[in-house]
Amino acid sequence: MAIVVTGATGTIGRALIGELGGAALAVVRRPEQGADLGCEHVVGDLERPESIPVGPGDRLFLNSSIWPGFVAAHRAVIDHAAARGAAQVVTVSVRGATPAGLLASGLHGQVDDHLTASGVPWSILAPVGFMQNLAGDVDDEGRIFGAYGRGPVGYIDARDIAAVAAALLTRPVGENATYELTGPAAPTHDEIAAELTRALGRPVRYVDMSVEEGAEHFGKRGLPAEAARDLALLMAQIGDGRWATTTTTVADILGRPARPLREFLG
Repeated sequence: MAIVVTGATGTIGRALIGELGGAALAVVRRPEQGADLGCEHVVGDLERPESIPVGPGDRLFLNSSIWPGFVAAHRAVIDHAAARGAAQVVTVSVRGATPAGLLASGLHGQVDDHLTASGVPWSILAPVGFMQNLAGDVDDEGRIFGAYGRGPVGYIDARDIAAVAAALLTRPVGENATYELTGPAAPTHDEIAAELTRALGRPVRYVDMSVEEGAEHFGKRGLPAEAARDLALLMAQIGDGRWATTTTTVADILGRPARPLREFLG
């Protein structure tokens, strides 16, 4: 029985393959992408579900970045896995995903609903934002822009998400469940800026914006007007406290705490 990993070249996918000790069947879009993964790989595409080599008793890790065909492709792959007798699908969603949500929350919510109704055993990983993205948000003038206000967010190291996925994919298949994943603490973005200042050795400050200011800012950075406003509105929603609480899910599953931000930044 195989553990089939989609999104294998992404941040979580690579870390997952490492956690599995290379005991995975990675799905890549181009042959050369699999050369440095350290595991067996095949060429496949989520938009061609028949190319995803999942069979009876296999366990599928379903993950990818967002693109216009995201929902349709993920639904089709779930149907393919169910029809082929997969033992389990583990997918990466986002905390609080709902079909009516903004941006990725809405897309993941539609896929999650399809998975839970598919008949195939499932586990949904529902993390908050990734620590890996924080340093990249700092501009040349040492600023992080957002519309979170003082709302704290329990950012998580994506490697901890991969470790949880590895545990679920290698243990006996358990009950269907959604796992809310956070770091061990939920700092404000001012506190995150202070940690980045320490780690990067240069001043970093958080610039808070209203939804209107955020929509204008992200629009100037190239987002279409509707997406720019939705992003600013989503940040404000997150800042209302819905991502402020932390969970012990990582520790409960792995027997060790989630990696804290200071340790991640080094």
